[in-house]
Amino acid sequence: MMEEQQKAAEKQAEDLNKELKQEITELEQLSHTDDHLHVIQMFSSLYSILHNKISDVDEKSLKRALNLLKEQLNEKLIQTELKFVQKFAVDVTLDPDTAHPRLILSDDGKQVSDGDIKRNVPENPKRFDLYVIILAKQGFSSGRFYYEVQVKGKTEWDLGVARESINRKGKITLGSVNGYWTVVLRNENQYKAADSPSVSLSLRVKPEKVGVFVDYEEGLVSFYDVDSRSHIYSFTGQTFTDKLYPYFSPLLNEEGKNSKPLIITPVN
Repeated sequence: MMEEQQKAAEKQAEDLNKELKQEITELEQLSHTDDHLHVIQMFSSLYSILHNKISDVDEKSLKRALNLLKEQLNEKLIQTELKFVQKFAVDVTLDPDTAHPRLILSDDGKQVSDGDIKRNVPENPKRFDLYVIILAKQGFSSGRFYYEVQVKGKTEWDLGVARESINRKGKITLGSVNGYWTVVLRNENQYKAADSPSVSLSLRVKPEKVGVFVDYEEGLVSFYDVDSRSHIYSFTGQTFTDKLYPYFSPLLNEEGKNSKPLIITPVN
């Protein structure tokens, strides 16, 4: 009787596995269409069903197989999600009027690095005067926008968005409550979401290009590793009232260890 029950459970799980794989194949074909939002919703729904079904399966090897399927499904979901958000790519350039005096900008306004010494620059209310921070010229007060930044070769950096009314002078504390929605790298491999409080992030690979997506009305700020097509972190359920500006900090040069620039790159 126990053998029969086990065989029945195994067959049930195998049937579920086949059914889910078939649905994933169909979703993969759908993901090549332009209706990425619909595909994301379907992927999310299937992921939830699979998550709930796994707990009902007793046979260990099948549970492992279903968990692997769940991981693959999550990867497909993120890949489709990234395709969707890249449709909202905007042209972002750096605003020299906001740049800390140590920062060096490229002529095209797409690269920024720490130049080690303070330059003589005009004082204005928009300029950061203590930390090596710069904002983009473009601000957004509605809709969705997305941009990508190369961080390859850097040991420390900050990226994200900030509200227009932030304090630009003196000490600054990152965090959503202070008007900064950022992900940061410290000491070569310590990634954190500078939330309130901060959240340590465990990333499988070291990102070389980071995508930042904002949905103003949804109160969403998401970060992606573009090359591995994986999700890094999302701030959700936020309330935006100010204009939001892309935010960058290459951090200090550290005697050449962190000399590489942050580079705003075209979205493919």
